[in-house]
Amino acid sequence: MNRKISRGGKIIIYLVLLFVAFVMVVPFAWMILTAFKTQSESTQMNPFLIFPTAFRTEAFVQAWEELNFGRLYLNTFAMIFIRIITCVVTSDMAGYAFSRLKFKGSKFAFGLVLFQMMVPEQIFVIPQYLMLSKIHALNTIFSLCFPGLVSAFGVFLMRQAYMNMPRDLEDAARLDGCNIGQTFLFVMSPLTKSSKVALCIFTALFGYKELLWPMIANTDNNMTTLAAALAKINGQHLTRYPELMAASCIACLPMIILYLVFQKQFIEGVANSGSKM
Repeated sequence: MNRKISRGGKIIIYLVLLFVAFVMVVPFAWMILTAFKTQSESTQMNPFLIFPTAFRTEAFVQAWEELNFGRLYLNTFAMIFIRIITCVVTSDMAGYAFSRLKFKGSKFAFGLVLFQMMVPEQIFVIPQYLMLSKIHALNTIFSLCFPGLVSAFGVFLMRQAYMNMPRDLEDAARLDGCNIGQTFLFVMSPLTKSSKVALCIFTALFGYKELLWPMIANTDNNMTTLAAALAKINGQHLTRYPELMAASCIACLPMIILYLVFQKQFIEGVANSGSKM
């Protein structure tokens, strides 16, 4: 009886997972199929018109010619690269300090970090915009990177990674004559490689899909990002869905490749850093 119940439970779990996977895949399939349709086919209300009558590539050509993808990729990748470097460095040091070092006010300071994660990011838009405006840094790569130079989520993620490590490692390093900086740099930090890779992927994903801030800080079309440029494809009276979906397909490729390449490290980093509070 227990074996039958267990087998029935597994079937239910598999069905639920298949349904969730189907729900997740349908938007991507719709995006790809719409990119090959005509404008009239993409706006028809016929629910049975799923596949285009003929697979056309004109939408991809028009989207590539209308949007300067070379410049958009350069701006986006430069923003992501700078954010990853600064975010990993600051989060690694702060995470180690909050988890392994005992100093006055550490709990209060970490509470401020958690508070930043709890409030909507939109409340920081106006102060950040005014700061960049005062130093005349709008419409630059630095303005794209500015909100992501430090990350409250990264600090939390690295703190959890360091909390899972045994104290014996630090004691052994101290007996060998290492100070706090040497212990962190040569002993503890290399052991959190998987968590750092996960943080890099999270930072890249967050920066790649960010829409509001690039549209506010960088109004110049040559200094914007892919996500902001895609939003400008929509016309005032007509949305060209094939071109929009074709541009979205082109824009999604780097992140899909990134996840497929670092999938193992991404899963290991999340699993190793989230098991202890």
